[in-house]
Amino acid sequence: MPCFSQCCASYPRGMIYIAPSILAADYAALGEDVRKVANADLIHVDIMDGHFVPNLSFGPDVTKAVNGVTEQFLDMHLMIEQPERWFETYAAAGGDRMVFHVEAVDDHVAAARQCKELGVQSGFAIKPGTAVEPYLDSLEHFDEVMVMSVEPGFGGQKFMPEVLSKVMTLRDAIAQQGLDTIIGIDGGISGETIAQAAAAGVDAFVAGSAVFGADNPAEAVERLRELAREARAS
Repeated sequence: MPCFSQCCASYPRGMIYIAPSILAADYAALGEDVRKVANADLIHVDIMDGHFVPNLSFGPDVTKAVNGVTEQFLDMHLMIEQPERWFETYAAAGGDRMVFHVEAVDDHVAAARQCKELGVQSGFAIKPGTAVEPYLDSLEHFDEVMVMSVEPGFGGQKFMPEVLSKVMTLRDAIAQQGLDTIIGIDGGISGETIAQAAAAGVDAFVAGSAVFGADNPAEAVERLRELAREARAS
């Protein structure tokens, strides 16, 4: 099976990655907004189907369009029912990693294997109310675990600090198992919240309005990266 994208990009654990979410971009100037954050490590693409979450967002055509204006790694957040049906479509559109919700699949490990067969990375996301402990024994199959710090489906929500206990649990499990799985966080990340997330052990930070709502998105990316590095080092 061919590799559709930059699936072999290396994102080692322990580094800091800023992932602007295009959910907060200007849709009428999406290509321009993506180019404004050329200094970001990843581009986060939120896919919503109006069923798994009560909102609609992008589809394969928008993903393909974004992929056409950047060489950055596309982190696909599939907030959809039966995400396995769409892995190949989004891989062909340029997605580099399929992050699906464990709440939306019957067998999360089988879903991860399907991603690998397509030549893309895999990740799973967990809602704020979903316990992470049942999934600790399967971390070896995943490139990323995305901890939701808001309820999925809408941007601009308030950060939920109580989910950071999951991050610390994941950090310990990943270290004990000697894995390179990275931990991402999605929801309410800003200059006011990124430090506590970084201190808890997050590697990849999804930021929407904190980046695209800034006067200078590129500077916002750098500032978030600096704040996370400072928190990690302290």
